[in-house]
Amino acid sequence: MENLTLKENALPGTLNWQLTQYEFEYTESHQGSELIHGARSAAIEGYASRTSVYPGESIDFMVSTSPVCPFTVDIYRLGYYDGIGGRHMLHLGPFEGEEQAVPPETVERLRACKWRPSVTLQIPDEWISGVYLAKLTKQAALRAQSYIIFVVKQRRKAEILVQVSDLTWQAYNKWPATSSIYDDGANAWFTGPNVRVSFDRPYSKYFQVVDSPLSCGSGEFLLWEFPLAYWLEAEGYDVTYCSNLDLHSDPGLLDTCQVFISAGHDEYWTREMYRHASAVRDKGVSLLFLSGNAVYHEIIPYDGDDAGAPFRSFARNQRFYDEHELMGAASFASGYGDWTVAKPEHWVFAGTGMKAGDSIPGLIGWEYHGLPVKEIAGLEILAHSDLVGHEPVALKCADGTLRTGDGKHAAVIYPGPRNNWVFNAGTIWWPEGLSNPPGHIPASGTFGRVLGPDSRVQQMTRNLLARCLKDHSDK
Repeated sequence: MENLTLKENALPGTLNWQLTQYEFEYTESHQGSELIHGARSAAIEGYASRTSVYPGESIDFMVSTSPVCPFTVDIYRLGYYDGIGGRHMLHLGPFEGEEQAVPPETVERLRACKWRPSVTLQIPDEWISGVYLAKLTKQAALRAQSYIIFVVKQRRKAEILVQVSDLTWQAYNKWPATSSIYDDGANAWFTGPNVRVSFDRPYSKYFQVVDSPLSCGSGEFLLWEFPLAYWLEAEGYDVTYCSNLDLHSDPGLLDTCQVFISAGHDEYWTREMYRHASAVRDKGVSLLFLSGNAVYHEIIPYDGDDAGAPFRSFARNQRFYDEHELMGAASFASGYGDWTVAKPEHWVFAGTGMKAGDSIPGLIGWEYHGLPVKEIAGLEILAHSDLVGHEPVALKCADGTLRTGDGKHAAVIYPGPRNNWVFNAGTIWWPEGLSNPPGHIPASGTFGRVLGPDSRVQQMTRNLLARCLKDHSDK
């Protein structure tokens, strides 16, 4: 099987995929007393008609410029590319810009734009799967820039399928100022139902743990997930990519891989996503949750207003109370600490030199998974750590009792039914221990931070992938 990712990364890259000029505005919060710094860049911003697309299919970019002026679009695929991080794929334009309206809020605080398409792109057949950025550049005296992010997917056999966490990106997206799923107009952090968010709007700057206006339009990918993609492609794995929405509505993609990876901050799932991930585990695909706070909130999807545009918005439904049955452990919200070895004799630690009680400083954060709450055959606790800055969260167990997170992190592994594995690192920051590529802003929370790439995190990840890929090929 030809390794298309390796072949792609041998092509010349460029650092020019990064934003260099960002024009922001101050926006008043819903309390009317706080100015949000750089929530959006109304100078130039946009969104895509689809979260993911196959080669040969078309995608629309809806763009607004203020004031009206021409703009250009440059498309880049993100990867390793000899350490540069991106390859220039296509230059489009200039196009005549227009100022497109911010929609009013609905009773559910939904802001769904109905912007006119500015650019339509048919994905070339030769473009391989990856995470792509459309860099918008305003052709004016102040050359403001921002991103539109999308995934190119492929139905081909590959070693690894990485899922981007775009449902979570959209849940936290405040565009234009206070319209995330956590904003109900009264509370600073609302966690109830009846608030809806839409993919039909640009991504604003992200507002937790980092301050990174030059990632505007990329969701959370550059912050939490790019270090994983960069490292996997640097290591020479054959990787394909998909959206959260593909796990929901295009689960056949999972039949193309040997290992499925959830990365970073993968909080928001549908019940269908859960069922599809469970089914593919039972068919023999290994699942690696290199993530934290994953599978925490179950959501209700809604179709768009136009025919042929499914799943364009969603609302929070309830907590997942059975996520531990898939991941081996459950989310207990935020907490910080050192990732501490509990079972050094396990094959995951081969070649790391780690002993019982050895720690990787600061790797746990800012949200984590706790101790197992249900017995799973063969489950082993690989790392177990005390945390600081943790929040008590109640988890409903199978017997109906409630268990409160006690500030104890756990990383676990258990065997699947067909010579496969499920691993749960238990931290959003696992990819931070793999690499620090260009354009990535390392995280720093109130009570902790990652020190940077760590050879032990890299070796454990190699061990996991080597075992999962070998066991899959031995079937």
